[in-house]
Order: sequence, then structure tokens, then C-alpha cells
Amino acid sequence: MLKLILFSVIILAICILLLSVRIIFLKNGRFVKTHVSSSKAMRDRGITCVQSQDFAQRHRRGGVKEHVKNPRT
Repeated sequence: MLKLILFSVIILAICILLLSVRIIFLKNGRFVKTHVSSSKAMRDRGITCVQSQDFAQRHRRGGVKEHVKNPRT
């Protein structure tokens, strides 16, 4: 049982070390930003984050106009 726990901790430590190689060894090392709004190519195409669009629409003056396809009369 102790060998299994020790083996698991060693494997976990190796994984964390390998994931942090770029941060540790590069000057000003950072994780790559994968968010849509931080990608220049996406911004050039006019593609933005859905959550940002939703936030902007909910907080603009006049609110959001709801569209109903089949209104019941």
C-alpha cells in the first residue's frame, strides 16, 4: 500500500514538473493563452467570445429584444 502511494506521488510530481518546464526555464515564461479574445487571427476575422457578446448585450441600453418564431395569439 505504501509503495503504491509513493509511486503515485512520484508520477504526479513528474507530471507537474513536465507541465511547468516552460514556466521554469524560460525568462518570463507563461502558459499560452487559448481564449478566443486573445487570438489576433480571431479578432481580425471578427470572431469574439460568446460569453463576452452575451455580457455586452445584457448590459447595453435598451436591453435585448426577444424574437418569437411562433407567437400564440
